[in-house]
Amino acid sequence: MASGGYGDPRPMDADAVRERARDLPTEPGVYQFRAGETTLYVGKALDLRDRVRSYADPRSGRIRGMVERADRIEFAVTDTETQALLLEANLIKRLRPRYNVRLKDDKSYPLVAFSDHEVPRIEVTRDPEAGAVAYGPFTDVGRVETVVKAVRDEYRLRGCSDHKYDGRDRPCLDYEMGICSAPCTGEITPEAYAEDVAAARRFFEGETGALADPLRRRMEAAAEANEFERAANLRDRLEAVEAFHGEGGEAVSDRSDDRTVDVLAAAVEGDTARVARLHSERGQLVDRSRHQLDAAAVEDERGTDGADPDANTPAAVLAAFLAQYYAEREFPDAVLLAEQPADRDVVDWLEREGVAVRVPGAGREAKLVELALKNARKRGGRDDPAGALGDRLGIARPDRIEGFDVSHAQGTAVVGSDVCFVDGSAETADYRRKKLTERNDDYANMRELIRWRAERALAGEDDRPDPDLLLIDGGEGQLGAARDALAETGWDVPVVALAKAEELVVTPTGTRRWDDDAAELHLLQRVRDEAHRFAVSYHQTVRDEVKTVLDDVPGVGPETRRRLLRRFGSVENVRDASRDDLVDVDGVGDATADTLRERL
Repeated sequence: MASGGYGDPRPMDADAVRERARDLPTEPGVYQFRAGETTLYVGKALDLRDRVRSYADPRSGRIRGMVERADRIEFAVTDTETQALLLEANLIKRLRPRYNVRLKDDKSYPLVAFSDHEVPRIEVTRDPEAGAVAYGPFTDVGRVETVVKAVRDEYRLRGCSDHKYDGRDRPCLDYEMGICSAPCTGEITPEAYAEDVAAARRFFEGETGALADPLRRRMEAAAEANEFERAANLRDRLEAVEAFHGEGGEAVSDRSDDRTVDVLAAAVEGDTARVARLHSERGQLVDRSRHQLDAAAVEDERGTDGADPDANTPAAVLAAFLAQYYAEREFPDAVLLAEQPADRDVVDWLEREGVAVRVPGAGREAKLVELALKNARKRGGRDDPAGALGDRLGIARPDRIEGFDVSHAQGTAVVGSDVCFVDGSAETADYRRKKLTERNDDYANMRELIRWRAERALAGEDDRPDPDLLLIDGGEGQLGAARDALAETGWDVPVVALAKAEELVVTPTGTRRWDDDAAELHLLQRVRDEAHRFAVSYHQTVRDEVKTVLDDVPGVGPETRRRLLRRFGSVENVRDASRDDLVDVDGVGDATADTLRERL
């Protein structure tokens, strides 16, 4: 493979493109339009000279703008067109050019995982640990959580982390609640526990009766015993369990079919697009995923075949996805598509690799395509605030958001909060809090809090998955302090702030005002408010434990001091309180109120 480049610092026009194309080879390869150190667009060509020359008369205003922004063209010659296609895919993913369709994984669906442990735990996660056996992804997180609760209730599988599991000398509360058989303390033998795990896995592998049958028996027994509330609860669980494998179940083929099949469909909304992928093995639908692509300013790469030149179409998105996705993954035996991809070169490449590519018109395969199309069309916005938030911020869907705030009283009892939301809901088990250095410096306090979280994550000392987004309670100063901590530690996680006064979203690239009714703003507000509440609550606890000037006021004992601080929030607020407000506090009489006002 050979490479080179042509250009000068002046913006390009039609004559400049023709002039630079004249010196390009007539061989297959990849070309880049660049502006300074930025790659604007990457394309492939069977004939580099002929393809680049076509940009002298671009067929869209956006591409014309791209050409005018560029100051040079770089190219790489390849031996074959297939090499050019794969090199193009790799460069797009690495350079992320603004004018290309760009694939970015969207972890929008949860999985159910059994950990790689001699006594496996079961969990709902979007980031299974190495070696875990995972099922999914699934589209309905509420149903998944209901089913996992039913599994734990029936088979009593542990849900704790390995850190909490190791070294226990007595069972935890889960054992007392009947949702864990306590293998940690030998309440069940490893062999018996393994049998329960195997039964639970049979359910997730498609054997609905492994969970539905015992649930139904328990429901009927509860009804016969006139325990109607319990029977109703079991009925609801049974309905969720029986529906769990229902979506797409009608499209599963004969189990004797040993092929691997990927089913793909695309949906486009503005400058973003989604591709839904279903994966079938031996006729069983075993995996679902959804992927997001940026579809901004894409030039049509199909030559002069008369196809629609608008590149922001599902057909064009499918072509881009096929090339970028399979450039670094194992090929399936067949790919079923909702429509023909825009780029015939991509189809030819897959077929040369032994992949059957087709657009089914009816039957079982068409049902699978319909299901993929339904998943691709699942919209963001109010139905998916996290997805809409990711789109607004230009990041992958932030399934896991951690919110941070600092609380103190003029530099005393300084604490920080770290709350966690998963798929838009508070994950209270993953809340953390920390005492910080005593100082009256909000920026330094936030920097210390984020550095603490980052260092624990990088050292593997935090048993939680890394978040997809950090949210800071504050403005530009607090965000800058958080970014400093991330830069110092090298922890690469997106971070934004939300300022209270005007509800402005502060990002590294600027401050933005979103519509008051935007679902993505409401999600940020919920996380921010919870981080603030948790920080204030912990601060009040710590503050009650430390000495204050109130301790030196005659007539104010420890209990009265706590009541004053709970009522007014800080010593400063006690100082500003009126005499009438002070005597409203239990334990504060007229004399004590007068003394407080005199001493403070």
